[in-house]
Amino acid sequence: MMMIGVALAALCGPLAAATAAAADPMTPTGKWSANTDGSAPVPPMGWNSWNAFNSDVDEEKVLASAQALVDTKLRDIGYRYVNIDDGWWLKRRQPDGRLLIRTSHFPSAATGADTSFRPLTDRLHAMGLKAGIYSDIGRNSCGQIYTPDFKNQPEGSVAEREVGLYGHVDQDIRLFFAEWNFDFIKVDGCGARGLPADAPRVKSGLYRALTPLVDMQSLGGSDVAGIRGLYEQVHTALHTHAGDRPYVYSLCLWGAGDVRAWGKDVGNTSRTSDDIQPVWPRMLTNLDTVTHRALYAHPGSWNDPDMLFVGTGDFDAAHLTEARSHFSLWAMVDSPLIIGYDLRKLTPDLLAIFGNADIVALNQDPAGNQAVLAYDSGEVQTFVKTLADGSKGVALFNRTASPAKAVLTAEQLKMLPTADVRLKDLWTKKDQSFRKEVAVTLAPHETLIFRATGTRRLPGGLYLSEQTGRVNPAADGVVVPQPDPTIYQSITPWTGTRGGGEHPQYGGWGGAEADRAPYGKLLRVAGTDFDTGIGVLANSRLEVRNQGYARFAANVGINDSGQPRSGTTVFEVWGDGRLLAKSRPMGFGEAAAPLEARVAGVRIVELVARGSGAAANAGTPQPAIWADAALYT
Repeated sequence: MMMIGVALAALCGPLAAATAAAADPMTPTGKWSANTDGSAPVPPMGWNSWNAFNSDVDEEKVLASAQALVDTKLRDIGYRYVNIDDGWWLKRRQPDGRLLIRTSHFPSAATGADTSFRPLTDRLHAMGLKAGIYSDIGRNSCGQIYTPDFKNQPEGSVAEREVGLYGHVDQDIRLFFAEWNFDFIKVDGCGARGLPADAPRVKSGLYRALTPLVDMQSLGGSDVAGIRGLYEQVHTALHTHAGDRPYVYSLCLWGAGDVRAWGKDVGNTSRTSDDIQPVWPRMLTNLDTVTHRALYAHPGSWNDPDMLFVGTGDFDAAHLTEARSHFSLWAMVDSPLIIGYDLRKLTPDLLAIFGNADIVALNQDPAGNQAVLAYDSGEVQTFVKTLADGSKGVALFNRTASPAKAVLTAEQLKMLPTADVRLKDLWTKKDQSFRKEVAVTLAPHETLIFRATGTRRLPGGLYLSEQTGRVNPAADGVVVPQPDPTIYQSITPWTGTRGGGEHPQYGGWGGAEADRAPYGKLLRVAGTDFDTGIGVLANSRLEVRNQGYARFAANVGINDSGQPRSGTTVFEVWGDGRLLAKSRPMGFGEAAAPLEARVAGVRIVELVARGSGAAANAGTPQPAIWADAALYT
């Protein structure tokens, strides 16, 4: 079709666009803005000390876990990071501010007045592993603030107990990476949350007050710019002091402070929830914080629903169905696969879960596409993940404690229903095939996980919802961030049933979603349903990495979940900072209109939806739909 607006492109070169973007986040720049620093082309894998030992961590436990990764050959399928969490530090020496290690627990660090983790990181590197360290964005750690009864708390004066990064970012990152040679850092956020002036431990003189930047129950009460600025300081210091070595920067802000929108731009992984616990309901809570966020994960920046609790509690050796589900789901949603189990106690059954190379391969697939919900309910969910070779990972998940019947269709896989679809069960290794659909029975809490191959229903192209790792919501149209009410509200172990219960608190309601309109609504324009596309809010901009495709096409319009007489939205397609195509103003109730552009040779395609009128002016943008959006050869 005619490329409406091509004549305008000459006025919109990349330099002008990049300058304007500082003032208008919808201005195309021709650049990919999600984080690419560090080294996380696939989700990081390894082991962390916290779930197994809390702050009671020492060198023997760390090395025993490292040796277990080697001996079991888990290292050889990707489990490389050995991460020391809270509990390693003794104090911050005064007056120079250097951090000192608790050498009673880490004897190899006793290298003189300046303790050093370099002997330990050298040993881990010699084992073919990588080393991780923990800190906090505030002055004090989570353990100090929320679990002071745990072991190995920092000692000394108020200043000596301030072991967090606040005021010492450059100094500490240089120490960790340039001197101690770590490869990974997890940065918690408790110190910027838990020490207001009226906190009991501040009033007692134990710690200094730090005005909270994050309120878990109030996005409006959080200083989003302030907390983001602190995490960006760490990003800058890592870029400076890690040199050209690969590193991973893990943000741990639990979905607070609107990190939903910016975590992907700052770190390599970003926590989307509060701490996981070894109980089934809490696993559901953590899972739900990532399931509608596939477009916010990419190679270099992953959603993190927290560490694996396989091996403990509801996921122990007596609950292998639950353990397999937990592991399968974390693999499908491209979570970091970080083991939180005491590997000295590893059983053959648990090793078979961690060591399932076929499922690990789904997580480590180089395309980096987080699984998209093909079917969603409070009982059964179907996740589909497009892999680099064109096959699909698919998981059917029974959330309930009762058996459940489910159907998998070829259409959910975006395959032809008239051709054979072949399934390989990644637990049993058995093969089967079907046409159109196949019925399955799920045991309580069971997840069936397959690799599926068949005939694609879109020859010569790929839907954008199949390549979520290449789509970045640079601006997602959210005006006032809201907590997500669809996340399962479990009983939190730290409060039990005291108070009024867990209220929706994790930001992320709205924004951009694959194969759904904003707020989880059906893709539907003027009464016509679409089963694929990208749903956003008006006043949004999507960046799409184009890898060899020549044409972009979509049907654009206002979703039927919008409101009449609420203004119009214009849809634009840009390529490397130049306007390629533009729709007429689209209003509620109007049939979706085709929009396409030639994108051969374009590196970054940008999809802009500009809203105007009553809804946009009121700060309630209309749901804008890129239905059937695809790139074609």
